[in-house]
Amino acid sequence: MNAAASRPAPFPWSQAMALGLGVLRLSPYQFWAMTPAELAAAAGLGAHQSGVPDRRTLGRLLERFPDQDSKGQTHDGDEFPGR
Repeated sequence: MNAAASRPAPFPWSQAMALGLGVLRLSPYQFWAMTPAELAAAAGLGAHQSGVPDRRTLGRLLERFPDQDSKGQTHDGDEFPGR
């Protein structure tokens, strides 16, 4: 095997720019501020596409990132009207 065969393929900048600037209609600033993973996620190309966490995952997220009001009090969502 020669050295050229072991090199990774170059990043497809033309396709990424066409997707980000053309299809997703990002501004150049938004496009260049994104990572390739963020661009893929914005385009729906991510590995995980279910979009809705299951109850167990949601519970873990709520424990890890509790909602707090401006006074630092934690809420579980039940006391907010309209939910």
